[in-house]
Parts: sequence; structure tokens; C-alpha cells
Amino acid sequence: MADIRPFRAYRPVREKTAEIASLPYDVFSREEARTYVSEHPGSFLAIDRPETQFPEDTDMYAPKVYQEAHDLLWKRIHDGDFLQDDVPCYYLYEQTFGERTQCGIVAVSSIDDYENGIIKKHENTREEKEQDRIRHVDVCNAQTGPIFLCYRRNEALTELIAKVRAEEPFVSFDGPDGTKNRIFVISDEMRVEAIREAFAGMNAIYIADGHHRTASAVKVGLARRSGAKEGAALPSDYFLSVLFADNELEILDYNRVVKDLNGLSAQEFLQALRKGFDVEPAREDANCFVMADGCPKPTAKGCISMVLDGQWYLLSAHPSIRSIDAVEGLDVSLLQKHVLTPILGIKDPRTDARIDFVGGIRGLKELERRCEKDCRVAFAMCPTSLQDLFRVADEGRLMPPKSTWFEPKLLSGLFIHSLA
Repeated sequence: MADIRPFRAYRPVREKTAEIASLPYDVFSREEARTYVSEHPGSFLAIDRPETQFPEDTDMYAPKVYQEAHDLLWKRIHDGDFLQDDVPCYYLYEQTFGERTQCGIVAVSSIDDYENGIIKKHENTREEKEQDRIRHVDVCNAQTGPIFLCYRRNEALTELIAKVRAEEPFVSFDGPDGTKNRIFVISDEMRVEAIREAFAGMNAIYIADGHHRTASAVKVGLARRSGAKEGAALPSDYFLSVLFADNELEILDYNRVVKDLNGLSAQEFLQALRKGFDVEPAREDANCFVMADGCPKPTAKGCISMVLDGQWYLLSAHPSIRSIDAVEGLDVSLLQKHVLTPILGIKDPRTDARIDFVGGIRGLKELERRCEKDCRVAFAMCPTSLQDLFRVADEGRLMPPKSTWFEPKLLSGLFIHSLA
């Protein structure tokens, strides 16, 4: 039974919502964050990336930097930029990006559900990345970045969400990424109880995006629990979440670019590929590929498109290297096991500086641009499906790094879960 609760969120006042809303902290480089905050001083990014308030040579992980995040957050709350609801509420957060709309329920989720496997992960985390958010949450005494969760479609929740979305939202605004956003407040006791009961009937909820934020929130919660009176309920026992039904979401491709051919000539590389793949120049009538902006986009598992020296190629995996295994059958695994490791010598894509990752939102033309700028070869894959994600997580296993790309991103600063 999942424990997904309403809470008393701090939210931007209506007239300042668009000014405050920010893309997540981790989509910006340090230079990009500094530039953006200088141009948008009211953005929540100033709190999520508090090093922007200091000289460029300041250690971004220094204690004074996290203290600045705390001071900025609570000053803006004190100054009236945010309001707090009088009673625990659920919220609907709707995003329209291009022609697609997704709508999730904003709530707080139990750290115990993460610990006991009801909230399931599909990626490993890295300690050094966790530490930044642990300090940010702990010093701010608040969770400011929502975690992107997913559940299998539930009819009762679908009907309730539809009724709420037909009503007047608290606020509508255009986000900094071009999304159109609407926020609804659900405070009616009957509706609140119906939502809580619907989630209580679920035995599996999945992390779509935000594994490091989840792990950080859980570690803060466990640390605070160890120092509290036994059995005492704490706000840190729960973490800020937005939960989407699986039919609301779309996973985009997450592609790879590599700086060199590991000492091989182009012909030697192509010959090595043919041991596991049928390799042919791109053509418009090829099966399992469609042309997008003049680039071949894979549409089926086991099919990968590749740009090398300005030429697009189509790679179709031989039956002998395909797999029905939940992890080994993923295209990202296929590429890693049969191309990146044995041919290009990239054993750990998380740490090897020769490889980089390009989210599908940038399009395949970005792969061409990177190959003209600083890389030699690029690979585009069919997106991982949500059913693949569920299967891997249900088996208690992990996907390779950078297997999924969700778009649009959840904006920061719209909901704050106070741990005070």
C-alpha cells in the first residue's frame, strides 16, 4: 500500500508564479545558471543554485552557499512571494508542451515506501551528486525540487482528475521552456480522501526521473528520524513528488555521441560493426526507420541509426545478439555491450570523457552538429518504453545510465515542502 499524502505546500502567489518558476537546477551548467539568474533575478533558480549569488571563483559546495539558499528562500516566503495553504491539499500540475499535455498529482511520498520497495527505482545514484541536494534540503529545511513519479493508470484517479481539470485553475502561466502550465488546488475533504485511498490500493510506484533527489530526500529523512523521539512523525518522513499515470507520459530517445573511433579507421569501424549488425547507408524506404529533418529515426527495438563522417547509416541487430531479457534487451544495453565496449573501448559510460549524451528533445540534427564540432560518431536509438521501465524496476534491476529522457521537465519553485 503506497502512502501518498496531501500537504500544506508553500506556493508562489498568483501574480509572481511565472516569474518564480524555473527549470530544474541540473539542466544548467554553472555558467548558464549564473547568466540566467542575472537576467531573471526573481527566478527560483537563485535558490536552487545559490552559488549564483557569489563571485565566480566561490566553492559552490561551501557551507555559506547553502546558507544563502536558506536565507533567500525564507526571506521570499516572509516577504509574501509565497503563500501556504491552511489545510493539507493535493494539487494538479498540468503541462502542455507542443501538442502533448501531461497532468500529475502533487503530493508527498513516504521514505518508507522507497526503503521497502513500493517506490521502485531503475537507476543507480552517485554519492557525490547526492551530497549537494542533501545539504541543500537539510540547510534550507525544505524540499524545493519535485521528484517525478509514475503509476499504472487508475480509473478512479483518472475520473477525479478530469473533473478537477474542468474547473478553474488557481493559476495559468507560460513556463521558461515554452510549456503552458496550469495548477489546481484540491482541498475538498472527499476528494482528498479519494485520492489517498486510490494510492493506498497501489503496491508499486515508479521513479521516472529524479533518482538522486529521491535518494537525497530519503537520507535526510532517515538522519532526522534517528535523532528524533522514537515513533514521532516528522515532515521529513515524506518527500515532494508529482505522480503521473503511465498513459500521461512519453519517453524520448537518449542518444550517444563519441569523440573518436578508438584508433580505427572508418572502414575498420564499419567492418567491426558488421559482426553484430546489418549496416547500410540510410535510405527513405528502409524498414523500422522514418526520416525526420533528413535524418533516419529508429522506430523499432534493435534498430539504431548512426552518423559517421557526415553519412547516416542504418544498423539492424542480428538475431544472435538480441535478447528478451528486461535489461539486456534494451537498445541502450545492446549498443553498450556490442559497440561501445568491445569496439570503441568505452567500458563505463558514466565516467568516460570520450562519450556524451544528447536528449531526444534536441533532435537528430544535434547529432550531426556534434559530429561536425567535437565528435566522430553518433548513435540514435528508439526510445525506451514505460513498460520496459516498469519491467526492469519490478525485477529489482537497473537500467544502464542515460536510458530515459522525459520531456517536459517539472518546473521548480511551484511547490515547496517545508520540513520545519
